[in-house]
Amino acid sequence: MTTPQPIRIGVMGTHSTGKTTLLKRIEMELRAHGIPVARTGQLGKRAALASLPKMQHHTAASTEWIITQGIADEIAVTAHPNSEPIQVVLADRAAWDALAYFHAAEEWRQESPNPLERERLRLLASTQASKYHLLLATVLDPALPVESENDYDLRYRSLVDHHTHTFLTAHDIPHQRVTSDPNSQARAVEDALQLCLNQATP
Repeated sequence: MTTPQPIRIGVMGTHSTGKTTLLKRIEMELRAHGIPVARTGQLGKRAALASLPKMQHHTAASTEWIITQGIADEIAVTAHPNSEPIQVVLADRAAWDALAYFHAAEEWRQESPNPLERERLRLLASTQASKYHLLLATVLDPALPVESENDYDLRYRSLVDHHTHTFLTAHDIPHQRVTSDPNSQARAVEDALQLCLNQATP
């Protein structure tokens, strides 16, 4: 018997732009409507635990790890045969997210990119394109402060934002921009909810 594939909603964007908070809001709305949902995440922290470089020190190897681990996580959260089937997967850092971080890191370090390596990683991420039913891309608002314990490099944070939206536009990847404006946030949550209500199995 073929198991229906879950609805996949991914989020990407630079750090501290509300990606995780946005997915938590969507998750709460889905659960309130009785839709079984699972959320992935914490890829950056897990990469650090594996002694992989992160942020402006991101490399091709750490990029590949994050992409493949994210793919594995999205598969794993649905692989529970004795429980109620998961109908929605919320991916905190969609497959292309790591590419933006990597491209930004190369620019931050003023390194010349390796076109073959970039293309190899792009092709790896692109294998997941058909799985996402909705892709949300957060937009950096430099006026909003970040939590004091996060000592982020501001230039790198801006570079990730730039590469995120440049990449999505250049490769014609369907997505929805989500700004810090409450109306934009609410619209993203509502669009995700309506998508799932329309497509989720009764």
